[in-house]
Amino acid sequence: MAKINLLPWRAERRVQRQREFYVMLGAAAIAGLLLSFLLWFHYDRQVSGQTERNDFLKDEIAKVQAQNKEIEKLDEQKRRLLARKEVIEKLQANRSQMVHLFDSLVRTIPDGVMLANIKQEGEVLTLQGRAQSNARVSAYMRNLETSGWMTKPELSIIEAKPEEVKTLTNTGAGSALPYVFTLQVRLANPTAEQEAESAAAGEAPADPNAPAAAPAPAPAPLEGQPSAPAPAAPAPAAPAGATPPASGSNS
Repeated sequence: MAKINLLPWRAERRVQRQREFYVMLGAAAIAGLLLSFLLWFHYDRQVSGQTERNDFLKDEIAKVQAQNKEIEKLDEQKRRLLARKEVIEKLQANRSQMVHLFDSLVRTIPDGVMLANIKQEGEVLTLQGRAQSNARVSAYMRNLETSGWMTKPELSIIEAKPEEVKTLTNTGAGSALPYVFTLQVRLANPTAEQEAESAAAGEAPADPNAPAAAPAPAPAPLEGQPSAPAPAAPAPAAPAGATPPASGSNS
């Protein structure tokens, strides 16, 4: 006998499909949330790591900037020390120049010339004074040129001052030295090259291939002391076959 199912199977199947759909939808939602959480965690770790690296770089940059400031201070201190060293070296090199300069000024002044003012600006020396005539000034310039410590004399002014002659007539200086002159010379240091060469020779390392220095001679004996005896000459060699002399006397 045939069996006929009169139950609403279509409705039950529809309900089952809806149930399966909701299950799949929930699983997809859970999977999406889980994937979103994993992505958020991954990027959060990357952002945190990059932030830590940025902070580390900022700290290192701050340290480097502090070191750069310290280096700049050291460079400035080095420049000041080098400038002071140059000044000291110039003073040491020129400490004897002033002595020679004034000595040359005294030795080069001819008769009939008197200096009234001396002014130095760097390497230029300005001389102002009075002279008996133009020829005296020319002779003075020639003496300055050959002094060795002053060079390139240039005459700026030479003129007669009658009004000053009248005011100085009582002392005699005005009548004897009527011409006023101004000339400029450049300072020179003839020993600068020798000092530089000696300094360079003192700083140069010794050449290992250079020949050895000759031994120093023996010092001479003082007066009143006997001199050391000279070494005896070697005895001449006896000829072959000769009989040596007996040491004692024959009896």
